[in-house]
Amino acid sequence: MIDIRKLKELVRLMVENDLTELDIRDEQETVTVKRPGVHAVPQVVAAPVMAAAPVAAAPAAPAAPAAPAVKESLPAIESPMVGTFYATPGPDKAPFVSVGSKIGPDTTVCLIEAMKIFNEIKAETSGTVEEVLVKSGQPVEFGQPLFRIRPN
Repeated sequence: MIDIRKLKELVRLMVENDLTELDIRDEQETVTVKRPGVHAVPQVVAAPVMAAAPVAAAPAAPAAPAAPAVKESLPAIESPMVGTFYATPGPDKAPFVSVGSKIGPDTTVCLIEAMKIFNEIKAETSGTVEEVLVKSGQPVEFGQPLFRIRPN
């Protein structure tokens, strides 16, 4: 079984060097890592909505973005690879973690399936899960935030 840290380093090197495929073989291990081209991921851009609002409603608008900004400033557990995110160890099982879960560096937070291999993703940090950013079964990219964590 390949060490997840080695795999993360290989994926990091792929991204830094803009590689789409990496094939490494030695006497003990064979690793092939593929990722879609940089421009293969569709981008979704939300257009601003123009609405007629009373003047009294204007002060309430700045308060709404403040809560997401606070959560966005929290550290994230990011995907170490391209694959499919799974929050549970099986279809009828409870999620590995949910909002409010206390985690440590060795806590398994999810599975990511890549090339028909299910990889356990460890938290590698301590804290409390504040937000789950991905739904089970959703495809994820390398470096995509999966969870927001409030550090201990």
